Amino acid sequence: MKKFLLTITAIAGITFASQAQTEAGKTMIGGSIRFSTTSEKDSDEKENSFSIEPQIGYFVANNIAVGTRIGYGWSKDESGSGQETINNSFSVSPFGRIYQGGGPVKFFGQLSIPISWRKAKLNDDEVGTNSSYGVALSPGLAYFPTERIGIEFSVTGLYFNSTKHESDVFDNNWTRNDFGLNVNSQTPSIGVQFHF
Repeated sequence: MKKFLLTITAIAGITFASQAQTEAGKTMIGGSIRFSTTSEKDSDEKENSFSIEPQIGYFVANNIAVGTRIGYGWSKDESGSGQETINNSFSVSPFGRIYQGGGPVKFFGQLSIPISWRKAKLNDDEVGTNSSYGVALSPGLAYFPTERIGIEFSVTGLYFNSTKHESDVFDNNWTRNDFGLNVNSQTPSIGVQFHF
């Protein structure tokens, strides 16, 4: 009888802890940092890039969060002929997320509105700008091994994106619209969110 009561108490504690991460008033924090460098052997061509995208969300109700991801990116390409291309980009992506399920594993759906701006310079002269906006509906799965950590697996899902490029230097102006469904289980996005 004692083992039975201990088992029931442990299950109740795990269930309560797993519900606590997504209850109203909680905050989740995450994001990404990327850095890469590439150089070709026997060549002066180099490419360096860096980006940072912190994300914060707030649970306005049980299992319902709203938030945003803000990003900055920088890249520099050096060609063998001495030309340098530098790109600076800024982005913001407000989102809403709904969780479903109980226990330490929950499914979620996220609706986001990504917006970004990018400027390109060639040898210190501005040569073009890009602006884009879109909408994405992404499914995912969150596993909560502890009360404060959520490990997430998600895919791109259904998306629309419109990009506008303007360049007075090269007289190269265009607009591109992308729409698609990308639910590839072989390339999920994996991340960690911290819940407070």
